[in-house]
Amino acid sequence: MAEINPALDTPTDLPSNSTKSVAEALNAALADCYALYLKTKNFHWHMSGPHFRDYHLLLDDQSAQIIGVTDAIAERVRKTGNTTLRSIGDISRHQTIADNDMAFVGPTEMLAELREDNLKLVEQFRIVKDAADAAKDNATSGIVDEWTDHAEERAWFLFEASRKA
Repeated sequence: MAEINPALDTPTDLPSNSTKSVAEALNAALADCYALYLKTKNFHWHMSGPHFRDYHLLLDDQSAQIIGVTDAIAERVRKTGNTTLRSIGDISRHQTIADNDMAFVGPTEMLAELREDNLKLVEQFRIVKDAADAAKDNATSGIVDEWTDHAEERAWFLFEASRKA
């Protein structure tokens, strides 16, 4: 993470060495949110098959929820006096969720991959939670619980949608 320009120096009562670890964890989660958002939209756009409409709408709802959390994550980084991601390249350097550039992915495989990716995001959020608790950053610690719950719910919906009758 680059050194903060004094013009971006946000006042906080949290020690900078503690907030740096929180910001690093938040930025990793943010990168994964962007990667998961784009993959979810990609699968939404390229969905096919007899359950097209249901899956298409499910993935549209999920992508909206994922992109919705990105602003909250980035603003939390700034509130702790740190800087956040700046570009697609920056996202790619931090993401742990793999891209999927396949020309065709079947609906069942799409749902399974997104389910696993949402569970990876849950893991990232748990890292954020641990860093926030160690830094005594109560605000981040509290808000990440909601993000975790939403990612777990998305994984659950994807699991249920992919079950055979």
